[in-house]
Amino acid sequence: MFETRSGIPVDECYGPRPIDEAKLGRPGESPFTRGVQKDMYRGRLWTMRQYAGFGSAEESNRRYHYLLSQGTMGLSVAFDLPTQLGYDPDHPRSLGEVGKVGVSISTLDEMNTLFHGIDLSKVSTSMTINATASILLGFYAGVAEQKGAKVADLRGTVQNDVLKEYIARGNFIYPPQGALRITTDMFDWCSRNMPKWNPISISGYHIREAGSTAVQELAFTFADAIAYVQAAVDRGLPVDQFAGQLSFFFNVHSDFFEEVAKFRAARRIWARIMKERFGARDARSCALRFHTQTGGSTLTAQQPQNNIVRVALQALSAVLGGTQSLHTNSFDEALALPTEESARIALRTQQVIANESNVTQTVDPLAGSYFVESLTDEVEKRTWDYLAEIERRGGTVACIESGYIQNEILDSAYADQNRIDSGRLKVVGVNCFVEKEASGKLELLKISPDIERQCVERVRAYRSRRAAGPWDAALRALKDGAKSDGNTQALVIEAVKAQATLGEISDALRSVYGEFKEYSGF
Repeated sequence: MFETRSGIPVDECYGPRPIDEAKLGRPGESPFTRGVQKDMYRGRLWTMRQYAGFGSAEESNRRYHYLLSQGTMGLSVAFDLPTQLGYDPDHPRSLGEVGKVGVSISTLDEMNTLFHGIDLSKVSTSMTINATASILLGFYAGVAEQKGAKVADLRGTVQNDVLKEYIARGNFIYPPQGALRITTDMFDWCSRNMPKWNPISISGYHIREAGSTAVQELAFTFADAIAYVQAAVDRGLPVDQFAGQLSFFFNVHSDFFEEVAKFRAARRIWARIMKERFGARDARSCALRFHTQTGGSTLTAQQPQNNIVRVALQALSAVLGGTQSLHTNSFDEALALPTEESARIALRTQQVIANESNVTQTVDPLAGSYFVESLTDEVEKRTWDYLAEIERRGGTVACIESGYIQNEILDSAYADQNRIDSGRLKVVGVNCFVEKEASGKLELLKISPDIERQCVERVRAYRSRRAAGPWDAALRALKDGAKSDGNTQALVIEAVKAQATLGEISDALRSVYGEFKEYSGF
C-alpha cells in the first residue's frame, strides 16, 4: 500500500473532485488556505534566515556579520544549554556545556557584544529560547535602548513555547502554570510596548523532530496554541489585543506533497480556531504566520552531501506551502555545528529557489491539484480528530501531565524507525545505495575549550562591577511581583537594568514557581 509519512493512503491517480470554494478562499482572505498575503511572494519574498550561534558572543557576532554580508535577511540566534536552562556559565550544571550547541549569553554586556555593529532597528531577530525567553527579551530590549533604537520599533520573535518543551524537547524550568503566567505577561507587555515583536513562536518543529507525524505536528502545536490563548484570555486580555502577534514555527520534512498540504491545512485550522473558539474579529488574529526550518532529523551523517539535495526539496515545499520565513539546514549538521561554507550553501539554496525557479511568480501554485486538495482536506480532518481527543481528555496541560501526547509521539517515532530498519522506508546512503567507505573528509567546526573559562571570568567580573542596592531591590521586586499580580516581563527588564544575570533572574522565578519534574514514558 502507498501512503504518506503520516499514514494517509495515496491513490494511484486523482481525478476531478468538488472543491469547497468557501474552504479554499482567496489568497490573503479567510480562511487563508492559499496564503496570508494577497500577493504573497510577488510583493515580498519570505525572510531568509540562517540559525546560528556558538561559543562566545564575539564568535557568534562574526558569524552574523558574515551571514548578513551573504544576503541573509534576518538573524536567528541559537543559545547554549546553560542559557536555555537558566544557569550562568559558572554554575556547576553548566560544566562542559558552555557555548557548545549555541552561544553563551548571561549578561546584558554579552548581549551587547552579540549584536555589535548591527543596527537592531533595521534587522529582524529571532531567538530560539523558551524557559528563559523573558530574560533574553529583556537583554535585547536593553541593548536596543543602549544603541538608540526605539523598543516599539523592534521586529522579531522569541520562541517562548514552553509547553512543547514538556512534550518533546525537555528544556523547561518551571511547572506549566508558572510558565504560562510568564508567557501571558509577555503577551501583555509586548502588546503595549513592542507591537511589532512576536512574543511567542508556537513550535511544531521540535514535536516533529521527536518523531511525530505531520498530522500530529499540527494537532499538538495547535493544542499548545489553544492553551496559550486561553490562558491569556483568562487573564483578561482581549483576544484581538495580542493574537495578531502570535507566530508559529513548523518543520518541513521529506514527504513533499504532504508538507505542502500540511501548511495549507494549518492556515485553515487556525482561522477556524480563532473565529469559532475565541471569537476573534480582527483578520490579523486569524492569519497563521509561520517560520519554517528544514528537517534536522532527516539529515544523515552517512554521505552528508546528500543532505544538500534533501534540504533543497524541503525548502521548495515550504515555499510552495506559503511560509513567511525559512531556515535551511547545513549539510554537515548531522556531524557538528555548520561551518561558514556549509551555511553559505544552505543560504544559497533559498536564494536559488527565490531567484531562479520562478515558483514565486504566482500565489499557491499547487492549488486545484486533485492530489494536493485531497491531501489538504485529509490532513485537516485528522488534525481536528486529534484536537477533539485532546479536548475530551481535559485539554493540553492535562494531556502533557498524563503523558498522552508524549506517548503518541513515542509510538509514531518507533513505527517510523521500524520502517527505516526494515527497508520499507528508503533513506539514501543509510539503508539503500550504501557506501562501504566514507567519501572524503569534511572540515568540521570545533568549539574551543577556552570558551567556557572566558565566559566564567566575564560573568564574575560583571557581578563584581555592579551596585548591590539596585540589584537586590530589583530581584526582590521580581519575586514579589511573581507572587502577586505584577507583570513579570516588566520586572525582568528592571532586573536586567540593575545588572542581574540570567541565572540570578531565573533563580528568583524558581523560588516562586518551583521546578518541573519530567514525565517519563519508560
